[in-house]
Amino acid sequence: MANPEQQMQLVFIPSPGVGHLAAMVELADLLVRRRPALFISVLIITTPSTAATVTRYTDSLPASPRIDLLHLPNTDAPPAAGGDFAMIETQKPRVREAVSAVINRSRGGARLSGFVLDMFCTSLADVAGEFAVPSYIFFTSPASALGFVLHIQAAHDGEERFDATEFRGTELAVPSWASPVPRSAFPTNVTKKEWVQFLYRIARDIRGSRGILINTVREFESHAVDSLSSALKVYPVGPILNLKGGDTAAGGAAAEAIEWLDRQPESTVVFLCFGSMGAFPEAQVREIARGLEASGQRFLWSLRRPGQGGPRATPTDYENVGEVLPEGFADRTAEVGRVIGWAPQTSILAHRAVGGFVSHCGWNSTLESVWFEVPMATWPMYAEQKLNAFLLVKELEIATEIRMSYSSESGEIVTADEIERGVRQLMEKDRSREARLKRFSEDIKKALMDGGSSSSSIAEFFEDASNGAM
Repeated sequence: MANPEQQMQLVFIPSPGVGHLAAMVELADLLVRRRPALFISVLIITTPSTAATVTRYTDSLPASPRIDLLHLPNTDAPPAAGGDFAMIETQKPRVREAVSAVINRSRGGARLSGFVLDMFCTSLADVAGEFAVPSYIFFTSPASALGFVLHIQAAHDGEERFDATEFRGTELAVPSWASPVPRSAFPTNVTKKEWVQFLYRIARDIRGSRGILINTVREFESHAVDSLSSALKVYPVGPILNLKGGDTAAGGAAAEAIEWLDRQPESTVVFLCFGSMGAFPEAQVREIARGLEASGQRFLWSLRRPGQGGPRATPTDYENVGEVLPEGFADRTAEVGRVIGWAPQTSILAHRAVGGFVSHCGWNSTLESVWFEVPMATWPMYAEQKLNAFLLVKELEIATEIRMSYSSESGEIVTADEIERGVRQLMEKDRSREARLKRFSEDIKKALMDGGSSSSSIAEFFEDASNGAM
């Protein structure tokens, strides 16, 4: 058994963007709290488009004596061919140099024990090999989604030469799923030829890693975790969440929204929020407004303007939200609803007045909603969120749907009638659904306690990593 007093050094490498970095920092914080003799260096890769937001985020973090945040020199814009994946390849010399520096100034004789790589940085495992240490993958999405990607890669590389972009069946049997996955729930990138090849490569790299840390809980995704564990070393270490909430002390619309919630009856408010990249065209905004008004439910709606400069541009707050809402909407709903911009999501989900969450099904938002026992209505936007919606509605049966197969790239409009129906269904009492949600909420809260399943996985990870060499 590994000596918990043995000094260990890990190198974490998130892909560019504050979301990936924040998840890695939360994982690092969790691990150093579990092992007093652990030191972690986080190598931060930035691009011109991410540098400002990343710097604001890192400047906001409290200093940690055992977590170093090391900014690598800014990269140029990603190459046109290969995008972020090709750009990560160009970082190998900088990563090599930074790791050498980490080793040279090793604190307390800590020995480099391994790399922990973001799923989009798997090619940097080559650099870990040069230092004769193993690489682990940190997978921030659910185990079921990982199982899906690994399955289509294996089917593609096998004799059948499966091509997800040309699949025309109605559903696909996948070992990590108890039910066949409908084609309408496939992740958006799986159906794009320019993306799927990179996903296959990532899947191969993941298979070649020493192990996979997954932000999930064994009891929450027992079928997927058991399926993956039959062939790979997986460590379900979740839930990795920042439950501190947003800062509302400085006032503004977010603070006013909390004050408004304080005046509402318990479990009566529908909260609508679609993630850091969630924004809709004006035609869809008007349908949401009409659906909410027709539902008669109290609501708190985080509404943001689509970013300027392409599909990956970050949404911003409206200067005047009234310009995109139906005429008179704000006046007619003044007693029952509020429309705000950015929202302190965890603070709102934790509030006693919130009784339902219309969500894009991002995995962090999903875990937060389960943690606070807030029922969800699914409205996925991009990436693997349609898979997450299918998991929540059909497999776990803890959510309803607005439109489970929606994609922000499709240009489709969800009608006011669908929204009204979905919101009403979300707010109706369903004792079976509530009981399942309560059980899962208890499961994920226990997971990181002493003796919990995720605590045991973390101990297993430390045991393996302490062996160090490949």
